[in-house]
Amino acid sequence: MGIGRMSITLKLALAPLVIPQALLTRRRLPRLPEAAGPRQGTAGRGDLGLSLLILGDSSAAGVGVDQQHDALAGQLSRALACRLAQRVRWQLCARSGVTTAQALALVGDARPADVAVVVTGVNDVVDQVSPARALQHRERLVLALQQQAGVRQVVMTPVPPMDRFAGLPQPLRWLAGRDAAAHEQALVRWARQQAAVSHLPFDLPLDDPALLARDGFHPGAPLYRLWGEALAGHIAGAVCARL
Repeated sequence: MGIGRMSITLKLALAPLVIPQALLTRRRLPRLPEAAGPRQGTAGRGDLGLSLLILGDSSAAGVGVDQQHDALAGQLSRALACRLAQRVRWQLCARSGVTTAQALALVGDARPADVAVVVTGVNDVVDQVSPARALQHRERLVLALQQQAGVRQVVMTPVPPMDRFAGLPQPLRWLAGRDAAAHEQALVRWARQQAAVSHLPFDLPLDDPALLARDGFHPGAPLYRLWGEALAGHIAGAVCARL
C-alpha cells in the first residue's frame, strides 16, 4: 500500500474520533487577536540596506502577543538591521486563517521589496490541502511577489511540526503532525530547485510551553524573538548573497 493511500485509510479509520475532536478543539481554543501596532516602518540606523516584506497567516500577523513590536515583523526587522548594520524598511501583509492560496490576495497590498518572508502552511494542513496542491499555490505566490512587488528572493518558513502543538489533543495532534511533515518534506524538496526561493532550516523549541501563547498553538514573545533571529541570520547570510 502506498504512503498516500495509507494516509487516506488511516484518516478514514480515525475520522469518527478525530472530526469531533477537531470541532471541539476549534471551539475550545481561545481566539487570540492579531498583534496591534504599525504594519510598516523602518528598523535600525544608517543607510537603507534592505526592504523586507513579511506575508502570511496568523503567526505572521503576530497572534499570541499584544504588539507588533514583539511579533515576528518587529523581532525580525530589528535583528536583521542589527546584523546588516543598516536600516531595514519593512512591511507586514498578513491575515489570520489564510492558506497559501488565500495569501495570494495579500500581495496586492504589498509595496516593492527586495526580500519576502512567507509564513504559511498550518492552515493548508488544517484545511486538508494536499502537499502537491500547496506547492502549486506556493509557485503562484512566488510569481505574484516577483511580478507585483518586485521581490528578488523569497524565504519560505517551515511548516511547523504540529505533533508538538500543546494546544492540540491526541490523536488529532499526531495526525496533524503526519500531514505537516509531508508538507514540510515537499516544501524542502521544491525550494532546493528554485533559484529565487530559500527554505529556512531551523527547529523552534515548540515543546516548551513557556515560549508559546496561552492557546498552546501560537508563538509567544520569546518564540517570536528566536524565530526572528533565526530568519535574520538566514537572510543576512544565504539570502543577501543572492541579491
